[in-house]
Amino acid sequence: MKTVAIVLAAGSGKRMGGDVKKQFMLLRDKPVLFYSLKTFEDSFIDDIIIVATKSDHEYIKKEIVDRYGITKVRAITEGGAERYNSVLCGLRAAKEVMSTKSEEKYIFIHDGARPLIDEAMLNRALEEVKSSGACVVGMPSKDTVKIANKEGYVESTPDRSLVWSVQTPQVFEYGLIYEAYEDVVGREAQLKARGVNITDDAMVLEEYSAHPVRLVEGSYKNIKVTTPEDLVLAEAFLLN
Repeated sequence: MKTVAIVLAAGSGKRMGGDVKKQFMLLRDKPVLFYSLKTFEDSFIDDIIIVATKSDHEYIKKEIVDRYGITKVRAITEGGAERYNSVLCGLRAAKEVMSTKSEEKYIFIHDGARPLIDEAMLNRALEEVKSSGACVVGMPSKDTVKIANKEGYVESTPDRSLVWSVQTPQVFEYGLIYEAYEDVVGREAQLKARGVNITDDAMVLEEYSAHPVRLVEGSYKNIKVTTPEDLVLAEAFLLN
């Protein structure tokens, strides 16, 4: 079995404010990005590919990878204009480490701004992807969700018991998700013309084929650091 984590760290973090990108902001004296890398480093994951803006490569290597001894990083590659472009860059960069005789090859796609993943979550995802080929971690919604129309009026209320908030990592059999990304990104202009907005990896597979994607329990602590309030909450979770 071969397992590779693609960690996305190319975001600009505009909603965070200030000059420091959210993935590099300090959380208990360490960059947010450090925490997910450290979890992958200490887990069963074989290799890590980091996707980041080229101007950040030197900082990531010197101040995070080398400084904290993250030995599994095999490449830091440049991202693209959108998240899905960045994921495809990571999948292409993973080709070399995936060129192995192992029959089972799995890719863990993770947002670097989610610092609170843990090995139990990774284990649950691994067990599921081995049987289904595609899964995403998430949690059942605590809130009632409303579907709005374009004018901002409530159009419908889905059954809350069927609504999940999706997180990362999103985990797939490598060949399956690689083919899906190559196909969907190749049809990017057509999808935009149809009004399709790809916001996560499961959507890429959904657009590419009818292959089912299984939901796996993540954690309510597995938040994405997007606003200053999230940084405070993440620190509180780390203290517990």
